[in-house]
Amino acid sequence: MKKQDLTRALWLRLGAAAGGTALVLAASAPAGADPANNTSAKLRKAVTTAGVMEHLENLQGIADAHDGTRASGTPGYAASRDYVVDRLEAAGYSPTVQAFEFPFYRELSEATMAQVSPTAKTYANGTEFASMTYSGSGQVTAAVTNVSLTIPQTNPAGATVSGCSAAEFAGFPAGNIALIQRGTCTFGEKAVNAQAAGASAVVIMNEGQPGRTDVIAGTLGAPDVTIPVLGTSYEVGAEIASTPGIVLRIGTETESAIRTTWNVFAETAKGNPDNVVMAGAHLDSVVEGPGINDNGSGSAAILEVAEQFAKVAPKNKVRFAWWGAEELGLLGSEHYVADLVANDPEGLADIGLYLNFDMVGSPNYVRFVYDGDNSRFPVGPSAAEGPAGSGAIEDLFHDYFASANLTSEETPFSGRSDYGPFIEQGIPAGGLFTGAEGVKTAQQAAVFGGQAGVAYDVCYHQACDTLANVNESAIDENSDAIAHAVVTYAMSTADVNGGKGRPASPPGQHVDGTPVGAGTEGGGGLHDHDHGHGDLS
Repeated sequence: MKKQDLTRALWLRLGAAAGGTALVLAASAPAGADPANNTSAKLRKAVTTAGVMEHLENLQGIADAHDGTRASGTPGYAASRDYVVDRLEAAGYSPTVQAFEFPFYRELSEATMAQVSPTAKTYANGTEFASMTYSGSGQVTAAVTNVSLTIPQTNPAGATVSGCSAAEFAGFPAGNIALIQRGTCTFGEKAVNAQAAGASAVVIMNEGQPGRTDVIAGTLGAPDVTIPVLGTSYEVGAEIASTPGIVLRIGTETESAIRTTWNVFAETAKGNPDNVVMAGAHLDSVVEGPGINDNGSGSAAILEVAEQFAKVAPKNKVRFAWWGAEELGLLGSEHYVADLVANDPEGLADIGLYLNFDMVGSPNYVRFVYDGDNSRFPVGPSAAEGPAGSGAIEDLFHDYFASANLTSEETPFSGRSDYGPFIEQGIPAGGLFTGAEGVKTAQQAAVFGGQAGVAYDVCYHQACDTLANVNESAIDENSDAIAHAVVTYAMSTADVNGGKGRPASPPGQHVDGTPVGAGTEGGGGLHDHDHGHGDLS
C-alpha cells in the first residue's frame, strides 16, 4: 500500500493562512523531545500536566483576543490553528493543514416574534418559538399566509406535505409571512420554496401528532435562504393559523454563509506507513464560548504528547489530527475520511486504528472509556457497533487505569464525536471522555469523587467553558493514559489488528473497568448530528 497522500492538503504557516490572525503568545518553546521516550513509562514522565495547561492557557488567550470564541469560521479558530502549527514546527514536525468549506452559522442577537394585530402579543423565545439554524436575517412586519396546513392533525400515521412543492405557493402574496407545517420534506426545502414564492419570512409549526407538538428548534441544513425562518410549537402555530387578519413582527440577526476552515495533521517521519496509528481531537469551540474543556483539553493533551513524541522512532507511523468544525457535525473528520474514500482508498486502508480525545478535563469528571466491544452498551439507536479490534483498545485503557489504581467507566459510541466517520469505515477506534452535560450519579460520585446530581461539565457549550472550568487532576490522569496508548500502539498494534512490532511496556492483567450507575449517554462535544439534513418526518 502507498503512503497516505497528504499533498492535497494546503500547507500553511503561522499567520499566513487566509483569514488567519497571527497572535504573539507568552509561551515557551516546547521541551526538547527525548528520543528515548519510547516506552510508556518514559513518555508519561515527559508528558506533564504543566505542559498541557500551558497550551490551554494559550488557547484561552486566543479566545480572549477574538471575541471569546475559537469556533470554526471565526478568527479565533484560525489563530488556534496557527498556534498548533507553530508548536508542531517548533517540535520538529512538518505539519499539514487541510482546508475545506462548511456552512457557518451564528446568531448575533436573540430572535423575536410578536403579534401586531388584531391583538398585541409577544411570543417567548425558547418556549413558544425558536430560530432555525441557517436562518437569514431581517426585520419583518407582515400579514401571514397559511400554506397547506392540517389543523387539527388527527392522523398519527400521516405527515403533512405543507410547503414541499412550488405548486402549494401558487398565488402566494409576495411580502407575506409563510406559515408552514412540519412534515414529509426538510425544513430547508420548505424555506427555499417559500423564499422563491416571495415570502418575507417563514414560520414552521410542529405537526400536532403525539411527540410532535413542542417548539421546533431545527436546522435548514445549509445557508440557502436569506429571510428569517423560525420554528414554533403546534399550539402557537395553530393560534396564528386561526387568527383572521393576523400580522406578525419577526426579527433575526444572523451570520449564515459558506466559510473555510481547516484540519491540522502532524505525523512521524518513521514507522510503518501501512499501519498508521491516528490520535485526534477537535480543535474548534462552539460560537458561544472559548471551549477550553470542549475541546481545548483534548487538543492540548495530544499536542503535548506529540511534542514529547517528536523524536521517538516508532515501529508504526503515528499521525496526530486536530479537527475543524466538529461542533457543526463532525465536519472536519467527515471531510478527511470522505476524501480518503473518494481519492485514496489505499491510504484509508493504511489506518490501523483511531484514538479520539474529546473533553478530558471536565470539572466534575469520570474516567470514561469508549465501549469498543459493546459489552456495556449493546448496538442500538444510542450506541454504534465498535469495529473488530475496538474492544482491545477499550481493554488497554481500562488496564492502564487499573495499573495506576484508578477506576474507569464506559461510554458508548453514540455518534457524538470524531470517531464516527472512522468506525463507519470499519476502522478500530477507542478513546477517553470525561463527561459533558450528563449528570453524575450518586454511585459515580462515590467511586470517582465530585458532586452527585451535578453535570460532569456545568459549562458545557457555554461562555464559562474557560480555563477555570478545567480539572487539572483529570488532565493529569488522562494525558498519561493518552501517552500510554499512543506509544503502545506506535510500537505494536498486534492486539488490535494483528500488526507486528514489539510491545512498549509489559502487558498488564485485563480488567473490564468499573461499571457505575447508569453511565452516560454522552460521548463528546456534539449534540445533534443533523447538520446536512434538516428534518425528515
